[in-house]
Amino acid sequence: MKHLILGTAGHIDHGKTSLVKALTGIDTDRLKEEKARGITIELGFAHLELPGGLCFGIVDVPGHEKFVRTMVAGVGGMDLVMLVIAADEGIMPQTREHLDILRLLGVKSGLVALTKRDTVEGEWLELVTEEVRDFVAGSFLEDAPIVAVSSRSGEGLDELKLQLARLAHQAAEKRREGPFRLPVDRVFTVPGFGTVVTGTLLSGEMAVGDELELFPSGREGRVRGIQAHGIKGDKGQAGQRLAVNLQGIDLDQVQRGDVVAPRGLFQPTRTVDVRLDYLPSAPRELKHRTTVRLHSATYEVPAQVILLDRDTLQPGESAYVQLRLKKPALLLSGDSYILRAFSPQITVGGGVTLDPFPPRRRRRNDEALQLLEAFGSSDQQRTLQLIISQSLLSGVSFDDLLMRSGLPRKVVETLLTALLAAGDIVQMAREPRLFLSKSAVETLKRGLLQEISDFLAANPLKQGMGKEELKTRLPKRSDARFFTPLLTALEKDGLVVPDRDIVRPAGQLDRPVAAAGGSDLGHGISAFIAGGGIEPPTVKEIMERFRCDEKQVRDNLALLTRSGQIARISADLFYSAAALDGLREKLVALLREKGEITPPEYRERTGLSRKFLIPLLEHFDSEKVTIRVGDKRVLRRR
Repeated sequence: MKHLILGTAGHIDHGKTSLVKALTGIDTDRLKEEKARGITIELGFAHLELPGGLCFGIVDVPGHEKFVRTMVAGVGGMDLVMLVIAADEGIMPQTREHLDILRLLGVKSGLVALTKRDTVEGEWLELVTEEVRDFVAGSFLEDAPIVAVSSRSGEGLDELKLQLARLAHQAAEKRREGPFRLPVDRVFTVPGFGTVVTGTLLSGEMAVGDELELFPSGREGRVRGIQAHGIKGDKGQAGQRLAVNLQGIDLDQVQRGDVVAPRGLFQPTRTVDVRLDYLPSAPRELKHRTTVRLHSATYEVPAQVILLDRDTLQPGESAYVQLRLKKPALLLSGDSYILRAFSPQITVGGGVTLDPFPPRRRRRNDEALQLLEAFGSSDQQRTLQLIISQSLLSGVSFDDLLMRSGLPRKVVETLLTALLAAGDIVQMAREPRLFLSKSAVETLKRGLLQEISDFLAANPLKQGMGKEELKTRLPKRSDARFFTPLLTALEKDGLVVPDRDIVRPAGQLDRPVAAAGGSDLGHGISAFIAGGGIEPPTVKEIMERFRCDEKQVRDNLALLTRSGQIARISADLFYSAAALDGLREKLVALLREKGEITPPEYRERTGLSRKFLIPLLEHFDSEKVTIRVGDKRVLRRR
């Protein structure tokens, strides 16, 4: 069965609801007020099956100008439209606005139904038909069938069904692959079942038991039941009108405009980059920062228009703009939208969402405009490359590429493979996958080299820069996970040499230790430590003895350690080489004599206090002289 959505459009009282009833036997006016006033106020729904495996979900929209916002909510999922024009009145104001809306929202196929043919003479019908043909010229309905019908007598209905079937066979079905999205157009409750929402499934498949998330609120639930055209089933497919029973979400927690989607997959946005076609019928120029009302699918929200390359947009012109929404919405790349003015309340423009998660753009930025042009082109690889390059030093994740590009997962995987092979981008992390452009990687590498150079210039006694400290020098907008691959790349390029916990610049592996270590302060510290024998002074005692700050002391201690004059036992304890050698010899002799020793036994042999005893024993463990077994030490076999 091929599932398509057929929508009505047209001026009030032109017979849309009567025509749907004549086709399907279903009266879509269900409200008391609709019955009393004889007009459609809310969206109405019906279904029609035709020979050849065709199933239409029909959305009947109101034609009154006060209910255009409701009409727009019904257009979102249309595959075909039936533009209804009464033969006795012809083209009216809402006929024009509805056709503008259909064009802006990307409806590509349909026909014109001339209703009430039984109320006019044949000559008049020919004149109206000619007028309609001129009216739709240049639109997607330019070559569409125009079928005259009478809902009262049934005349022309067979021809109408025949034309609908022909158009349906030519129409492409909605994508069944990918995640499901169901914009909510109606909410109600069923006793014993709870909250039920209806809508047109725009993509994917939805099944009973699926975990879901409600956007933009983020409330989570589960699909408890599904009906399509009143028939209960286990799943629904893209292109079907569905009624979905939501488990875990109360009636007052969902409303028209919300979107039902898989849990944890999407994110709402408050800023989108779009292509805007400003209608020739717009009453005035559109100024930068004008506030309008955005409609997409069943959602509507006030939005501020940021013109990216000009200060005003004239009627009939098109431009790339950024829309800043007053409230968050779920919008994806490729989603259609329209804009309506607040006063007068008319449709002024619309188009297609390009980038649903753009950065705040600087106006008149050529690089931003290049990216938006790429979104609208067929060069998908260039689009991805520009998204990554314009993320600058922040990088972009695989999931963000999916959401921003609107491309299927397999397509993104293929394009990324080609970009990686060409060396245009670099993968910087595995989970989540993060990507940088080649130029951004080079910029970060140069930045790290400069940080090392600046650090060594300010610390002439240092042999290199600590890895952890260097890691903190990455730009704030970058990710700390970039550090390891950047350091590996610098080492591969022969620019640095990692050495345990420090990074040395290549070509500066042998900084002048003798000169620094041979300074008066260095000599003094070395002698002071040697004079302490087996209980040397602490760093604080060295600072007090030579009246200098901790940095000076530690810089000289580092140089003395590298030259072999002293040995670092702990952060605050350093021994002269001679004293440490003597203590090591006594330990080895004692172990060969007894086989194993406890700390007290070693203290008796050496006279060490506990302050020095434990750090020394742990140091000899780290030197692999001894092995600790419980509270005892044994000599390590070599």
